[in-house]
Amino acid sequence: MAKPGQGSKYRGSVHDFPDFNPSQDAEALYTAMKGFGSDKEAILELITSRSNRQRQEIIQSYKSLYGKDLIADLNELDMLDIREIFRTKYEKSLYSMIKNDTSGEYKKALLKLCGGDDDAAGQFFPEAAQVAYQMWELSAVARVELKGTVRPAADFNPDADAKALRKAMKGLGTDESTIIDIITHRSNAQRQQIRQTFKSHFGRDLMADLKSEISGDLARLILGLMMPPAHYDAKQLKKAMEGAGTDEKALIEILATRTNAEIRAINEAYKEDYHKSLEDALSSDTSGHFRRILISLATGNRDEGGEDRDQARDDAKEIADTSSGDKTSLETRFMTILCTRSYQHLRRVFQEFVKMTNYDVEHTIKKEMSGDVRDAFVAIVQSVKNKPLFFADKLYKSMKGAGTDEKTLTRVMVSRSEIDLLNIRREFIEKYDKSLHQAIEGDTSGDFMKALLAVCGGED
Repeated sequence: MAKPGQGSKYRGSVHDFPDFNPSQDAEALYTAMKGFGSDKEAILELITSRSNRQRQEIIQSYKSLYGKDLIADLNELDMLDIREIFRTKYEKSLYSMIKNDTSGEYKKALLKLCGGDDDAAGQFFPEAAQVAYQMWELSAVARVELKGTVRPAADFNPDADAKALRKAMKGLGTDESTIIDIITHRSNAQRQQIRQTFKSHFGRDLMADLKSEISGDLARLILGLMMPPAHYDAKQLKKAMEGAGTDEKALIEILATRTNAEIRAINEAYKEDYHKSLEDALSSDTSGHFRRILISLATGNRDEGGEDRDQARDDAKEIADTSSGDKTSLETRFMTILCTRSYQHLRRVFQEFVKMTNYDVEHTIKKEMSGDVRDAFVAIVQSVKNKPLFFADKLYKSMKGAGTDEKTLTRVMVSRSEIDLLNIRREFIEKYDKSLHQAIEGDTSGDFMKALLAVCGGED
């Protein structure tokens, strides 16, 4: 941290920047934010050296050039890191600059994006570290009741449902509305009963009939809902490893967020469905330290006990030392702790980490690591911190921008529908100021949208 007199002197941004070109600045911001990393120094320079009027023009140009919201894209960055860079360079907080030199809705959006004032008094300096500490403290003591949006139907009648589904698919044309209404309003256990009853009554495979009658995104969603959860996850893992490329994000999402019991069930389902162990599949399709992390997670052997404060301090010390040893040694230390300790214990470890380093552990992972290893560790940390928020972010990103990532959207909606989708909805609206229901309505269409909205379960 710069001492008084050593840092640059920020003089505000009330004057217009000479030779201002909003399109050029918008393009520079886009370039600074896209790709593998982000050029935070360049982003800060562009934000702080333009007048409020010029910043408004940049926002408009950004929208015109890329069809995207600049504020939303800035929200994807590591804001704590940017705040630290600004505080070091100018000896004042980014928050105070925004407060003094901007106005209107733009000011409100930027202050919310910034998240905190590093000039505020606190137990730690910068204030961001205090916020991180308190966040882990809250995470450690919070007892949140997880709720899904799909529940067992009252007065369930598998006989009537099987007949209604057969009628919806018999003859010319398909009654998609009936299929959607029945499948999305029954629990997974009830759907398995319907499958058995359908076969008993008609001598037909319900899954095969559904595949022949519906297609595309709707088929992917309905057939996913019809599969037992462990077999669905096993199929998603198999698909992530099929073909020329590997979908590392899908592998991370599933293996970093499932419980021990869920992981063990997935292993059994994978072996049953594909006649190969999940570990062997991961070994042949991934490599290096990333492979070791995934295989460790795939054992489903995470400790399920409580916290050990003395051990938590030792663990925090082990991963806080980023100066000694090579990168591989640091990744191994992180893997040993992040992949084996209980969630409750890890929350205490990460709190002790903030005490020792003045940084949140996620910040350090992003700074010290890269690629799939970084992404896997970040997913574990975010899952420990707030799993519903992790999935809310996944859903938001799947619908953000020009295109829709239907595979991720479907996978999250199916897999979390009976576990914590109601909690995910709450986190979504709190973070993004719009409901998951609204996001789905705005980004999808037709029967796929109807089915997603039914699984979503309502407007917030």
